[in-house]
Amino acid sequence: MNSHIRFARCLAILTLPFTAFIFTGCEKEPPRPPNILFAIADDWGWPHAGAYGDPVVQTPAFDRVAREGILFNHAYVSAPSCTPSRNAILTGQYHWRLGEGANLWSTLDTTIPVFPLLLVDAGYEIGHYRKSWGPGKLDNWTRHPAGKNYDEGGFEAFLAERTADNPFFFWLGSWDPHRPYERGTGVANGMDPEKICLFECFPDAAVVRSDVADYYYEVQRFDTLVAEAIRLLEEAGELENTIIVVTGDNGMPFPRCKANLYDCGTRMPLAIRWGAGIRKPGRILDDFVSLSDLAPTFLELAGVEVPGVMTAKSMTGLFKSTEEGFVDRENRDYVLHGKERHVPAQEGHMGGYPSRAIRTHDFLYIRNFEPDRWPSGTPNYTEAAIPYCWLGDCDNGPTKTYMTEYREKDAHHRHLWELAFGKRPAEELYDCRKDPEQLVNVAGEQEYAEIREELSARLMEQLKRTGDPRLLGGAELFDTVPYYGTGPRHPSHSSEEE
Repeated sequence: MNSHIRFARCLAILTLPFTAFIFTGCEKEPPRPPNILFAIADDWGWPHAGAYGDPVVQTPAFDRVAREGILFNHAYVSAPSCTPSRNAILTGQYHWRLGEGANLWSTLDTTIPVFPLLLVDAGYEIGHYRKSWGPGKLDNWTRHPAGKNYDEGGFEAFLAERTADNPFFFWLGSWDPHRPYERGTGVANGMDPEKICLFECFPDAAVVRSDVADYYYEVQRFDTLVAEAIRLLEEAGELENTIIVVTGDNGMPFPRCKANLYDCGTRMPLAIRWGAGIRKPGRILDDFVSLSDLAPTFLELAGVEVPGVMTAKSMTGLFKSTEEGFVDRENRDYVLHGKERHVPAQEGHMGGYPSRAIRTHDFLYIRNFEPDRWPSGTPNYTEAAIPYCWLGDCDNGPTKTYMTEYREKDAHHRHLWELAFGKRPAEELYDCRKDPEQLVNVAGEQEYAEIREELSARLMEQLKRTGDPRLLGGAELFDTVPYYGTGPRHPSHSSEEE
């Protein structure tokens, strides 16, 4: 047996309760550490899954994982942008601790430990399919942070190549439901746009409903990918000893969602299944979890020491619990997230729209560090050759186009455009009990002054504790490091500048 595996199993057995030794006997070898299948969509946000009650989109694979495991109501990303979100997942740290890795289309310091390679060092076999780390530049890494690429053959090819006695980790990535979409695919595949529950920040227009249906179609395509992976696990006899995680990396690519700190940008679908490893399957939890919590969770369950630099918290206690609802009130009553540069969408400088937030069950508090900047990028560039290249932090699509072209139609359309693209004050506070979609900023109202001050102080304390350069100094790095992407960017910037 691989010596790394033997060592990992020894560590694993040391974490078992005393009763385990009574029933299994000390002379027996501990069970093999669990496999891990990590399925992550690209731009899939909460609550767009059947398990959450969405009346249109069909996600039978996700719903099965939730039904046979745990469904999380309050899972959040560290940042509502692909690269920093995925960096935080890999490293188990807030993205603001990762230097250049806090931005989209960046890189990642090779000295920062990532959990898949720590699993390799403990004897795991790892691989990935399609979108895993990034996007960005990885030429400074000698090993890919998520293992060998299996774009040809996918999970089936990985299972065929692996050593049967070794545990594995596989990153099942996807490009769905990232834009662009083939227009009309949702309706063409039987979705009724009139039954779609639109976020209130969207105008209720036929073009918007059809656009959301196209997004749903790609969500369903991702779910089909997950279903096939589960089938392969069953055929290989590995289903019950595999931790299956299904989630997304940031919210849907629509105005005020992706690249924003509201729930429609940061709140994720999350379901986790693990055979007998989850004591009471079928539970729904209201505890706050960050997707960065997955790194220490995976390492702990694999019997691998969790690096001290990881700021995230293991979720294993939630697996062992039999309670539902809000379980760990002491440690999981809030979550932090934030944003640095998504794309270079500001006119005249390479900075983004730096902001941080704290979310509790009752409130969302946001601190915008540069309120004079445009939250979705400069809106006043209209060169016909590059339509809608401005507002670059919002992906181009029919909803963005409609909202911009009809922003002066009436007061309601203007208000929705301002919510998505207009400038914002330094502080935002939303009473999620009365305003669950976070549309009415009450930060300036006297009756909320005490809670605003309390949440502000709590957020700043946590940012200092976790070494955020926005508070401790050095934040100019986020505004000046290269952007390795080929688009989109404000036309005042060129790649030669970098």
